[in-house]
Amino acid sequence: MVTAFQGDRYGETGPPVVLIHGGPGAPGYLAPLAQALADSFQVWEPWQRGAGALPLTVERHVQDLAELVRSMESPAAPILLGHSWGAMLALVFAAQFPKLPKALILVACGTFDERARRMFERNLEYRMTEPVHQELSGLPAEDAKADEALARMGELLLPIFSVDLIQDAAISFPLPACDAQAHRESWQDMLRLQQEGRYPAAFQNIACPVWMIHGAEDPHPGGPIRDSLRPVLPQLEYREWPECGHYPWLERQVREDFLAELKTRLAEFAGS
Repeated sequence: MVTAFQGDRYGETGPPVVLIHGGPGAPGYLAPLAQALADSFQVWEPWQRGAGALPLTVERHVQDLAELVRSMESPAAPILLGHSWGAMLALVFAAQFPKLPKALILVACGTFDERARRMFERNLEYRMTEPVHQELSGLPAEDAKADEALARMGELLLPIFSVDLIQDAAISFPLPACDAQAHRESWQDMLRLQQEGRYPAAFQNIACPVWMIHGAEDPHPGGPIRDSLRPVLPQLEYREWPECGHYPWLERQVREDFLAELKTRLAEFAGS
């Protein structure tokens, strides 16, 4: 996110909700989820800052998010809903600014220790077919086509990260949106902060409710990620969906129930 809001807004009335996308460096794909919530909530879907002259840091993303939250035209504190990397960023934000969010909802949260990351890598390798593995291995990482390669990686991994996708399910990005350099710099800084012991230890400062939603078939291991957070987040609630992968709103068997329960919990948090 940058000084002037970049992203999309949905819904005219209702409590404020900020959707924080994953990637990092992959804005725009949360639009279907934002649209599904717009009948009951005012939804902001900001696009995180892209790469520039200086390396991107977690702190830069947090400050951008703080600027957005403070500028929102709403008397109520927003609920932050982060997906994947976005869930990790929501936690960092709430630890640094504990009075700004009303609540946190972590959907398919990323990893905070080496054990969970190794489990994720093993799960991914087990599910990957040889054709997908070969195409992923051939994608450029740092040349002029790296942004296109990041978008293609999302397309290739979608079925591997999922169970039973709805018809026409897709992870789409408003071009030019994917930013491979932002992805690399942001993730490397998060790893550095974890290795230094900053996170998840700092999450003990989070004062608001935290609800973690995870698909049982997500390659990111929900139980170990939850267990890495609980010592510093005693208020964390955990909800695991069977027959569900990394994108619950795209899963045929859980989509409707997921959205219904999500709206109920958002309303509860807003009214608390």
